[in-house]
Amino acid sequence: MTNTNQKIPLVDLGAQYQAHKAELDTALSECLSRSSFIGGPDHAALATEFAEWCGGGYAALVGNGTDALILALIETLGQGDGSGEIITVSHTFIATAEAITAAGYKPVFVEIDPATYLMDIAAMEAAIGPETRAIVPVHLYGQMVEMDRVMEIAKRHGLAVVEDAAQAHGASWKGDRPGTHSDAACFSFYPGKNLGAWGDAGAIYTHDAALAESITARANHGRQDKYLHQFEGVNSRLDGLQAAILRVKLRHIDAWNAARREVASWYEELLEGHKSMRLPQIREEAAHVFHLFVVQVEDRDRIRKYLNDRGIGAGVHYPVPLHEQPALAYLGLKSEDLPVTSKLGKTILSLPIYPELTWVQAERVVATLVEAVDA
Repeated sequence: MTNTNQKIPLVDLGAQYQAHKAELDTALSECLSRSSFIGGPDHAALATEFAEWCGGGYAALVGNGTDALILALIETLGQGDGSGEIITVSHTFIATAEAITAAGYKPVFVEIDPATYLMDIAAMEAAIGPETRAIVPVHLYGQMVEMDRVMEIAKRHGLAVVEDAAQAHGASWKGDRPGTHSDAACFSFYPGKNLGAWGDAGAIYTHDAALAESITARANHGRQDKYLHQFEGVNSRLDGLQAAILRVKLRHIDAWNAARREVASWYEELLEGHKSMRLPQIREEAAHVFHLFVVQVEDRDRIRKYLNDRGIGAGVHYPVPLHEQPALAYLGLKSEDLPVTSKLGKTILSLPIYPELTWVQAERVVATLVEAVDA
C-alpha cells in the first residue's frame, strides 16, 4: 500500500501563492493604495501585456470566460435571433453552449476525435449547413484543435471562428497560439486555470483592433466616455485587483507551463506499459500546456473514489456531456447521437497536475492509480 498521510490535491493554489507571496502581496498592496478597483493602470497594463504575450495583437478584458465568449460572438456575428447555428463540441463545460445561446444562436454539437478527444474536423465540416454562422473549436486539457484545418474550412464556407481557449493559455498548434488566425480567442482566468485570477476574470484576444475596442465598450455599458453610451452594453469588467494579480502571474506562466509539461512527462513514463489506462494522443505539431492530465479507465467512479479515499485529489471533466444535459434537452439529442463523447464522459479521469507537483508525488499518484485499477 502507498503512503496516504499527505494529501495531493488536484490543484494546489496555496503552493503557488507561497512561492510568489512577496510579489503578489506587493502588487495587491499597490493596487489598494491607489484605490484603482475599476480600470486603472493595472487594467490598462494587463491588456497590453497579455496581448503581447498571446502574439502581438489586442486584448479586451472582461468579467469572466463565459462573458468573453458571449461578447466575442455578438461583436463578431451580431446578436442572433435563434435561427443561426454555431458548431462546437459536447465534451466541454456548459459555458461554451451557454455563450452560443446567449448570443442568440443554436449550438450544434459534433463528435470528438477518439484519439485526441478534441473536435473531429471531418464531423465539423459535415455539420455545416445553410444556417451555420460560426465554429467554436474548444482547446481542451491544454491541447489546441488543428486550427489550420478549421480555418481552411471556415474560410471556404464564409464562417466566423471564435476559439474557446479557456484551457489553452500558452498552447500552440504548428507554432501559432489561439487567436492567431481566427476572429478571436476567448480565455478564462478562473483561479484553477494555468493563468488564474483570485476570482472570476476573462479576456478576448484578437488581431482586429476594432473588434477589441467594440468588445471593451460593450463590456463597459457600451460607452467610451463616462456618460456617453454609443449603444446598450453590459457590465462585465475585469477589476483592478484581478488585473494586478494577473500581471504578476503572467510573468511566470511560461515557467509554470514548462513545469506542467515535465509533470506530464513523469506521468507518461510511470504509466507506460499499463494498457488498461489510455491517454489522449498529443500530436507532434501541438505544444501542450497540460491544464489537465487525463486518462481513460473503466469503472472510473470506483477508481476515483479509491484515489480520493487515499488522499489523491483525482477529478472528473466532464461526466455528463452537454448533449445529455437537462438544460439542453430542447435540442432533442440522445447519448447515442455522439457515442465517442458519451463514452468519454463515463471513463475520463483527471490526475493532479500543477507546477509544484514533485516526482515523489507523481509516483504516489500512479502507484495508487495502478492499485485501484488492479483492485
